[in-house]
Amino acid sequence: MPQEPAPVTRYLRIRQDRGFTVLEFRGEIDIAASVEIIPLLDRATTGSGPRVVLDLSGVEFFDCSGLRLLYRARSRVHDRDGQLHLVCTHPLTLRVLRVTGLARLLPPAPTLDAALSQPEATSGQV
Repeated sequence: MPQEPAPVTRYLRIRQDRGFTVLEFRGEIDIAASVEIIPLLDRATTGSGPRVVLDLSGVEFFDCSGLRLLYRARSRVHDRDGQLHLVCTHPLTLRVLRVTGLARLLPPAPTLDAALSQPEATSGQV
């Protein structure tokens, strides 16, 4: 039976899946959480052609600090010719993504499997 990786912080767990680094956000993603997450996000989006999934399915609260994390990840991955996918099902977070226009740049998928089956053209490349 595979063992689940331990959380890196109380807000984030990082694991590998099908050649992608999956960052599983958890709990309340606010300014306090973003301070802990930024260095880990930067590490995951370093190098040439990073392949990253941001999974927000475990998020209970998401404010503008969380949006900045998503924009930061998108920018870093795009600049390095990588792939970025987003998993999100929370209705309020989806609404914020649509209102800010981020949903057009980083289309949210309902599951990790759905995110990883998205074509490269919709995974942070514009």
